[in-house]
Amino acid sequence: MKEQSKRLNQQELKEFLDAKVYEFNSPKFIDSDPIQIPHQFSKKEDIEIAGFLTATIAWGNRKSIINNANKLMTLLDHSPYDFIINHTEGDLAKLLPFVHRTFNGDDCVQFIKSLQHIYKNHNGLEAVFAKHADNAFLQTSISEFKRTFFEIDHLKRTEKHVSDPLRKSAAKRINMFLRWMVRNDNTGVDFGIWKSLSPALLSCPLDVHSGNVARKLGLLDRKQNDAKALLELDTNLRKLDKTDPVKYDFALFGLGVFEGF
Repeated sequence: MKEQSKRLNQQELKEFLDAKVYEFNSPKFIDSDPIQIPHQFSKKEDIEIAGFLTATIAWGNRKSIINNANKLMTLLDHSPYDFIINHTEGDLAKLLPFVHRTFNGDDCVQFIKSLQHIYKNHNGLEAVFAKHADNAFLQTSISEFKRTFFEIDHLKRTEKHVSDPLRKSAAKRINMFLRWMVRNDNTGVDFGIWKSLSPALLSCPLDVHSGNVARKLGLLDRKQNDAKALLELDTNLRKLDKTDPVKYDFALFGLGVFEGF
């Protein structure tokens, strides 16, 4: 299959990947994916905050990501928006023992403070990302989001937990979060609750799995999983579907993780 995949023409490649999207972009995907965390909520603000925090720690073992994201929701009293808006300094103390890999309790407290700033002074997460969106990609928007997120007093160490595409990062976790919020897949996986942004602007969450599969399929030549690689992959996925290019994340990820492609 690996050698055959290199000989697929664009129409054959599209048909192959569309079939894999249909296979993996289904409700059964939720059970094994971190997206299950925001699916615990029904209020828009709870969904987006739970999604953002979960995406922030979405690296490493998936089971560990899900377990720690659940612990974080418990620490936020299973009401993330209410906690963000109304917390006191005393409330923040219980977050200090939290840790996921290099994201520790101090980082967690900083994120809560920055999110409160976003909601109280910038009309929420969606408004910040939408404000700087252009008509092609959201990479500048992500960079401006990081600037806004850290415009309050903050720990310098915490900056590393928000990627900046304009500093060569593929920004995998933020692009995944944006897929969750913006894309409406009509299957109940992605939420599609951010109406001010178009799915056509989304970028693929490029990681080891999706990158390796993309290279085997001829969608990506660049060896590094960085901003240049993301632009190359985005450009090629838009040739397959310019209105919903990031649906192919399900195909690339599924082929890599579930099928060992």
